[in-house]
Amino acid sequence: MVGIARPRTFRDVALVFLGAAAMHFFTSFLGPLSAEHKSSIIVTTQIGSEHAQDPVPNTVIPPPPHDPPVHLVDHAAAPARGQQHEPLQELIKPPADPVPAVDVSRNIPETVLLSHAPGWTVFSNLYMSNGTVYIVTSRPKSFPDIIYMTSTGLPAENTPENIAARVPTADDMTFLTPEEARDLWGGDVDKREKNRIWSVPGNTFIINEPSQFLTHYYHFCAEWLLGAWAFWQGAFNAVVKPESAAKTTAPPVHRAIFANADMDWRDRPGFNSYVFRSAFPALTVESALDWDDRIIATSNPNAPRRAWHFETVLFSDRSASFKGPICGSQNQRIAAEATEHMRKTGNLTKLWWEPVRRSVLRFAGVDERTLDIGVKAENLVHAHNRLKPQGVPESTKTTAGLSDKDIVITYISRQSARRHLTDEDHAALVKALEEMSKKHGWELNIVEAEKLSKEQQLEIAARTTVLLGVHGNGLTHLIMMPVTPVSTVIEIFYPEGFAHDYHWTSMALGMRHFAIWNDTYHTHPEEPTVGYPDGFQGIEIPVYAPTVIKVIEERIAGQHPISLVQ
Repeated sequence: MVGIARPRTFRDVALVFLGAAAMHFFTSFLGPLSAEHKSSIIVTTQIGSEHAQDPVPNTVIPPPPHDPPVHLVDHAAAPARGQQHEPLQELIKPPADPVPAVDVSRNIPETVLLSHAPGWTVFSNLYMSNGTVYIVTSRPKSFPDIIYMTSTGLPAENTPENIAARVPTADDMTFLTPEEARDLWGGDVDKREKNRIWSVPGNTFIINEPSQFLTHYYHFCAEWLLGAWAFWQGAFNAVVKPESAAKTTAPPVHRAIFANADMDWRDRPGFNSYVFRSAFPALTVESALDWDDRIIATSNPNAPRRAWHFETVLFSDRSASFKGPICGSQNQRIAAEATEHMRKTGNLTKLWWEPVRRSVLRFAGVDERTLDIGVKAENLVHAHNRLKPQGVPESTKTTAGLSDKDIVITYISRQSARRHLTDEDHAALVKALEEMSKKHGWELNIVEAEKLSKEQQLEIAARTTVLLGVHGNGLTHLIMMPVTPVSTVIEIFYPEGFAHDYHWTSMALGMRHFAIWNDTYHTHPEEPTVGYPDGFQGIEIPVYAPTVIKVIEERIAGQHPISLVQ
């Protein structure tokens, strides 16, 4: 039976026209719905803690020993009409077997001690409520005594009363069993309540010391930061390779909390913030005011108890470091407890400081060739010593890994500061340095730091082979020197005076340190004892220039090798 065609109305024509237009629009902009295009759709999901505020990873995973391979996603689909393929985006493969994030709204994970030395402790799952740091554990005896981890955070004075006042109590740090933690912060399961714990994800440095020492360039950068970075690297057995010395396999640091210092962790010349920000560009910094905010938010006696949960923490404390055998009895350098612990465990790679050093110097505009001076010099000397070619005369190339034009002598003058050389000895020293440098073809810099920008000072330090000057803050720039087989720090003291500051830091980085007493010198293993005689801080410090010249020339010639220091 053949149907009879119905006359088309205006409504029918309009619907057909709209349908055709819609199909044309759809296919023009989205392309045909082929299986090929369907397979190219990628959906990425991320599940985090309900309370998380920071877009940082929820877990810390010790990195693999080698850089993870890079995989490219192959988009086979043809480009839409009138468009071209965009460059493919690299997707980095995550570490194998990632540890799932703990949902602290349902569980209260126990605190884990990852690494410890006096004054330096790495935890996972550390808690804070109402100003008290809590270690949640069913095995409290597996942790060190709290006097080796924390203190009251008061400024230090060398009096019995002050020493006693800095001893921590249960109000500063204490232990909770998992059951006690649930009683304090747990939700009512029957009422389907969540735990009253708010997680601070990622990796946090908590610095539990007052601003007393933090406002000094040396104590902040060459002591606290040096120790913190060494301990963080060692805790995760991080690898830094010579061919990529700017990179480390250590986990990133997301946050630094100065629990007892407000804005006054900065030094007057401005190097603390310059170094800290350039070394860790994405770092969030909280001060004592922010820490107080966290305390106040968890301290209302009329509200249910609440706590902050820190996923991974490096907790440092100056007073606790002084309880250790090295800092407390030998050199009074808190970083010594951190670095020596990691050296003894074999977890501190030779180039551990390079990622921080290079990040700062790159920010200051230092070129790549200069950044590689230390690594290349080490390689040259190592190759020469291994091959021992016959008939090759000794030269700076074989002893230092540097040509004469690459030897840089930098004298930091303090003649306009409160502690400096006699005017006559300063003039004689400058003249002798100029004659020596001209004779050997070395570069000489006579530096008055206060007249140079930060970038200019760092650029000179980045090339310096021998750094010398009267005991003072300018010698802190040694942390930016390249470590070569002949890198040297020469510190001029008033006779019978000595301090461990730059001596210890030089040795920790693999450089030779000399203490000059007028016409005599002392170096490891025959360092003098600490002393501050009358004249130590004065403006009449003597120095016999030929002694300084002798030390420099012997050092560049390969004498007093660094191997004796390490």
